[in-house]
Amino acid sequence: MSLDINKSYKAILSGARQGRFVSYGEVAAASNVEWKKARRPLPLQLDHLVQISHDRGWPLISAIVVNKDNIESGNLEGESLTGFMAAVKKIGLAVDDPQAFLREQQQAVFVWAKTAPDELGMPSNNEDDAGGPRFVHYFNPVLEALRAQGGSATPDKVFVWIQERHDIPEAEIAGLNKGGQSKFENKVAWARFYLAKAGLIDAGKRGVWALTSEGLNTSLSHGEALKIFHDIQSQFKTAENEEEPAPDIVTGQELFSDSERRFWFVGASWGGTDDQTERFYSEGIWQNGLHNKFTDEIQRMKPGDKIAIKASFVRKHNLPFDNRGQPVSCMRIKAIGTITENMGDGKTVKVDWNVLDPPRDWFFYTYRVTLVEADPNDEMARRLIAFAFAGAKQDYDFWIRQPYFAKKYGPEQETHDLDELFENDVLETEEEAAAPSYTVDNIIDDGCFLGQEEIDRILARIDSKRNLVLQGPPGTGKTWLAKRLAYVLLGSKDPKVTRDRLRVMQFHPSLSYEDFIRGWRPSGDGKLALIDGVFLEIVEAAKAEPDRPFVLVIEEINRGNPAQIFGEVLTLLEDTKRNREEAMELAYRRAPGERVYVPRNLYVIGTMNIADRSLALVDLALRRRFAFVSLEPQFNAFWREWCVKCSLKEDFVALVENRITALNGEIGQDRSLGPQYRIGHSYVTPAAALTGDAQEWFGQIVRTEIVPLLEEYWFDAPEKVVAAQQKLLEGF
Repeated sequence: MSLDINKSYKAILSGARQGRFVSYGEVAAASNVEWKKARRPLPLQLDHLVQISHDRGWPLISAIVVNKDNIESGNLEGESLTGFMAAVKKIGLAVDDPQAFLREQQQAVFVWAKTAPDELGMPSNNEDDAGGPRFVHYFNPVLEALRAQGGSATPDKVFVWIQERHDIPEAEIAGLNKGGQSKFENKVAWARFYLAKAGLIDAGKRGVWALTSEGLNTSLSHGEALKIFHDIQSQFKTAENEEEPAPDIVTGQELFSDSERRFWFVGASWGGTDDQTERFYSEGIWQNGLHNKFTDEIQRMKPGDKIAIKASFVRKHNLPFDNRGQPVSCMRIKAIGTITENMGDGKTVKVDWNVLDPPRDWFFYTYRVTLVEADPNDEMARRLIAFAFAGAKQDYDFWIRQPYFAKKYGPEQETHDLDELFENDVLETEEEAAAPSYTVDNIIDDGCFLGQEEIDRILARIDSKRNLVLQGPPGTGKTWLAKRLAYVLLGSKDPKVTRDRLRVMQFHPSLSYEDFIRGWRPSGDGKLALIDGVFLEIVEAAKAEPDRPFVLVIEEINRGNPAQIFGEVLTLLEDTKRNREEAMELAYRRAPGERVYVPRNLYVIGTMNIADRSLALVDLALRRRFAFVSLEPQFNAFWREWCVKCSLKEDFVALVENRITALNGEIGQDRSLGPQYRIGHSYVTPAAALTGDAQEWFGQIVRTEIVPLLEEYWFDAPEKVVAAQQKLLEGF
């Protein structure tokens, strides 16, 4: 059963006469149609009611139909408001303030309802055959034919099914189009083309027509089919001549025929608020904004490349899928175009723009950085490309099944603090990569005793190698520096950012491949389940947000057995293998043929204490895939300046430096120890300004931290420990 516009009118009128707002579900129920089946056609019908209201001189009766969560307030938000205003624009009304216009219409509907006609008087189910090409009549029969055959069928079976159940003119069956194909078959193929554009048919496989999950639950009246036709034709400039052969490829595969073509998603807001969109349209250009980033990427843009202007949001309400109350990232595609010329200045390209009116919203897999090149070899990016540049419909079921999003929006989704939950749509900044809030300067200010050039060199090694180990004697600040390097890579140390994109763990002798990568683990129902470990979790997260860096910090990376813990993934960590072509099967597969790769936006930083006798030598395969940076005890000018800032007197700082340096000299020359056993500066560096006696502070460190360490070093020479303690505390 399909929605009956007359029954929808009565449901809305009844609510209006009671002075209340009406939910979408109430309107669907009036036609005895389940919500999941009404979700697609209902917005089309409400748009039609806007047109009817306008034609008859009524207030726009669709204005009082709202989401069930807003039944008390009457608010329209997100796509609901966008859709309503798009319908308003189509009837020729110019609106400056959408919310004020909405409230005005709602109040007018309540007043009008008192004297409104009881019946709408439209043909039942909108079965008005006037208007539109002949192939629009085949929209619903194609859906019916596929549904009757289990959801998918070859074209010839669809043709036969429709001929057997519908009265097709003989001239249409016998007549041939320009390509020599039956006019009937060509019209059905055109219907399939538009249904695929509308997201009701998945045209990804040649030779097979298959319904999407939405198509399985959709029936169309002629009026609803005609609305789909007009919307798609106006938005994507599709042809109306049904005598032309219907396109065989409809969801973007033709975009990928040229292996040299690139796909760019770009922002148009300079500084986050200065929107350049209209200027870009009018001048036929796209231009980078207020900083010098992305010069290399812009130089690679070339004529023929596809480009889209996007804006990023967080959405929580009125979504076309069940987000279980969680905020969802949204990317609004405002215009698409083809690059016609690169100006060569690393800043500007000329573009032939096609403005999308209304714009289209894409969810889950979004780009928030100003400029991103989408990889057509990646399935997720490929779906986005088809959505943006070929009008394909986003398959929400596919995205919710992806591991990263399934965890966030599945039945056992993560919980969030109240301050994370957005009550309204929130514009995200596109300048995140350009203006990070945590930089190398912040590392130095936090108390790092390496110079800026040295930190820059370490970051350069991380950027080129993707994997790095900080090694050194105890107390040289390996873990401290690893986390702050991660903050620089992320551009922030805000917990809301680091909680999602920074994972910190420690290797230990009991850790296994099954814990770190994937293995069979007990589940809540008392059975074994295949559970992803920390590494695969952050891999999936990095794939889901490819324009943002993710960092995994592994403390004491050599305390476990790295070769056993990483397994085959050790190969995938290599910088040259960070792509889909190098994907490998895991020891534990979720499905036959499942392959995994490590994305380039995931960085791994390990720490390693080289003075622990209990640890085995690091596997050579691990050494080949990681860059190693050695940290030394830093009793230098930076350290002295920090100590003085923490209320230690200069002469006392010099005394501590001399005594620890002397002890380190003795340790370094000891044949049973060596330089790797020296005492690091962290032992004698105050975290903040001291309020007590400095000598007492130093004495406590010596007695409770340094001497116990020396007792481990010289377990067979206690006299050395006693002598060292006396030298350190002499005069105290």
